[in-house]
Amino acid sequence: MSEDEKPAKLTKKEIFLRGSIIALITTVPSLIVFVLVWFFLDDVMIGAISGAISHFVAMGFSLKISKKLLVKK
Repeated sequence: MSEDEKPAKLTKKEIFLRGSIIALITTVPSLIVFVLVWFFLDDVMIGAISGAISHFVAMGFSLKISKKLLVKK
């Protein structure tokens, strides 16, 4: 890229929308896992631990997704 070409900037609305999508990708799977484990096994601690594990896995995926989603072309 030459010095004259500047990368296109994201607007505040685009940043908010894309950040909200990343937040949903991160939180929804962990909440679903927590509720399902709690409902079927009737144990809050196992549900919390499995929800936390799935949350960190989802955070790993959201990092890869955000690199593709948050770049303006």
